[in-house]
Amino acid sequence: MSKKKQLKYDKAYLRIAREWGKLSHCERKQVGAVIVKDRMIISDGFNGTPTGFENYCEDEEGYTKWYVLHAEANAILKVASSTQSCRDATLYITLSPCRECSKLIHQAGIKRIVYFDKYKDDSGLAFLKKAGVEIEQITDLD
Repeated sequence: MSKKKQLKYDKAYLRIAREWGKLSHCERKQVGAVIVKDRMIISDGFNGTPTGFENYCEDEEGYTKWYVLHAEANAILKVASSTQSCRDATLYITLSPCRECSKLIHQAGIKRIVYFDKYKDDSGLAFLKKAGVEIEQITDLD
């Protein structure tokens, strides 16, 4: 695929991830993720509490509860409970992954990440680069 056409697809999938993130009940950050393989969306996710828990992500002081799942973790876990595989897939995410999620991304076999905003701690990105994952930031979705 040409670079121009790839960029067009990348922006479209990132826009979908952004819309998906709007479903999150978290107040501090709403993050969305989409996993694409062979130009087909195989999973999606947004940050939030585990199934069966209240939807409030923050405690009384406004801090994120420790058990809130990140968008990419939710998307990877959906794939794990399906017949699909993340091997050689691309993860589109609105916020670059933390270091904990970066381990999941690498172990899941995701080969490429396209993200919009950069997370305050870039050690996750550094880990993924070291692991050979292709990383790209796109900040203009028009």
